[in-house]
Amino acid sequence: MKYIGAHVSASGGVENAPINAYNIGATAFAFFTRNQRQWVAKPLTPENINTFKENCLKFGYKPHQVLPHDSYLINLGHPEKEALQKSRTAFLDEMQRCALLGLDRLNFHPGSHLNKVGEARCLQIIADSINWALGKTNGVTAVIENTAGQGSNLGFSFYQIKRIIDQVEDKNRVGVCIDTCHAYSAGYNIKDKAGFETVFKEFDEVIGFQYLKGMHLNDSKKEYGSKVDRHESLGKGTLGLDLFSFIMNDPRFDGIPLILETPNNEIWADEIQLLRNMVR
Repeated sequence: MKYIGAHVSASGGVENAPINAYNIGATAFAFFTRNQRQWVAKPLTPENINTFKENCLKFGYKPHQVLPHDSYLINLGHPEKEALQKSRTAFLDEMQRCALLGLDRLNFHPGSHLNKVGEARCLQIIADSINWALGKTNGVTAVIENTAGQGSNLGFSFYQIKRIIDQVEDKNRVGVCIDTCHAYSAGYNIKDKAGFETVFKEFDEVIGFQYLKGMHLNDSKKEYGSKVDRHESLGKGTLGLDLFSFIMNDPRFDGIPLILETPNNEIWADEIQLLRNMVR
């Protein structure tokens, strides 16, 4: 079963996210559990929590169909102690929010070294941050998203992600989300069938499909290997549509949230239907 959706608005309260997902015909969704532009957010109220759960039940969304995303402010690999703790505290709050909402995973960008420490040290700091947060929570999996490798961001290679996972103590509560735009921009040629098979064979050998907890289905504005993170609507970018057909007809991508983060939310319903129509 393919669960397809988009990163929907939670404006007015998290309880609105399932409604917004249902309204575009989604069978999966992503959302921010709090204002992603602020370090500190108001706690979820019992009404927020109960209504969110009721709406998920009403519209048929189970935890494995939902992929919340943390704030882009957070840098779990920050090389400076005070700033790192600020990020860790915010990340812990997000994990706790997921637990309160009955969700089982939280998607995040791993972190950046800011040209102040080496790659290996930054990957260790990220893993230490994950261990710290997992030690203070229960039931929620930390889902590492691959990056495009823009600036000093790490997590753009499968080997970097593996280095993080290798240092996470509870392997049952760490996972991976693959963003198609990020992978292509990072130098993984998934555009044609041969490249797609080669890349995901490498993914399975280096990381393992057992860790795949979600995907972001985005076309790319930028060229292959650009290291630039710019999403485009499906079929309107440099990736084209074939890749998405490969994913929709591959059982290795069943049972996880497949989330659009494409720039035009007015055509998300059409893009979801486009993906459904690709299934042979």
